[in-house]
Amino acid sequence: MAGLKLKGLKKSYGAVKVIHGVDLEIRQGEFIVFVGPSGCGKSTLLRMIAGLEEITGGTLEIDGMVVNDVPPSKRGIAMVFQSYALYPHMTVYDNMAFGMRIAGESNEEIDRRVRSAASILQLDQYLDRLPKALSGGQRQRVAIGRAICRDPKVFLFDEPLSNLDAALRVATRIEIAKLNESMPDTTMIYVTHDQVEAMTLADRIVVLSGGYIEQVGPPMELYDRPQNLFVAQFIGSPAMNIIPCTIDKTGPSAVVTLTGGVSVDTGIAVDASDQGKPASFGVRPEDLDISTGDDFLFEGTVSIVEALGEVTLLYVHGLTGDEPIIAKVAGHQKNFRGEKVRFTADRSKLHLFDAKGQTYRR
Repeated sequence: MAGLKLKGLKKSYGAVKVIHGVDLEIRQGEFIVFVGPSGCGKSTLLRMIAGLEEITGGTLEIDGMVVNDVPPSKRGIAMVFQSYALYPHMTVYDNMAFGMRIAGESNEEIDRRVRSAASILQLDQYLDRLPKALSGGQRQRVAIGRAICRDPKVFLFDEPLSNLDAALRVATRIEIAKLNESMPDTTMIYVTHDQVEAMTLADRIVVLSGGYIEQVGPPMELYDRPQNLFVAQFIGSPAMNIIPCTIDKTGPSAVVTLTGGVSVDTGIAVDASDQGKPASFGVRPEDLDISTGDDFLFEGTVSIVEALGEVTLLYVHGLTGDEPIIAKVAGHQKNFRGEKVRFTADRSKLHLFDAKGQTYRR
């Protein structure tokens, strides 16, 4: 198994640049997840690692060897695609064995690897079936099993669950997590737009935007300490509430005035040179609590109530013009629609971003 190093990796299509000098080191055995909005370059970056896209600039190392000009079949990687790409006329066994037969492996070795992969993915009883006799989740497991059989240095997953329904996505995500645990020395790189997949599977998340890396780190580090406004709003569901503000008092605990005129003591240190400058105040919906006393951050009128069972979402107007603030409160709540409600939050959970969108650190 192997680690990877991406040094100044670039990709252009003619004059159009889509990957802008990406630097990233992936350790052996890590489960790395690339996330970002559509068009951010996450799948392109994965395909460059796989050798399916030509590298325009920079170097890619796998297991200490530069592989820029090495063909995909020689890179020691296996890729699981969004589509299952199974041969419809072949059984599950033959689909999983096909790559090894092409490579000239012995029948004994092929049988050993296929049955081992089938055991890991709980496909033993389906080896004689054709793909049309399988569910979507089972087909995706066959595609993963085919990759396992190749015994690669690196596994690449390109949105493998996006074609599955909600229940199958959960079940297959759990299977991938179990697979990762059963192969602790195997390096895995996973592309998704689904935050739940990223947060639950990754050792580290790579957040991409416009062909640049915005932040790399463990899931909870990105959630608790986003480096900039983009990461803060991308990680978390619903997204972090962002309210334009002005810095009115600097020092170890800056005071800001929100767009609606409310002053908030943030508990965040801001240098005196930023006095009077515009900024952005942030608080996650799940960090807001209903306040019944005089100790509150702000109040507003609840316009929409979404009762989801385990949580209730309150959409609050009156602070930022047309854009509501969202509060995510636990359990069933009474219908606050049309009422003025006060909200408070632990100051350690508040965020503040400068005019360029960079985080003020505590």
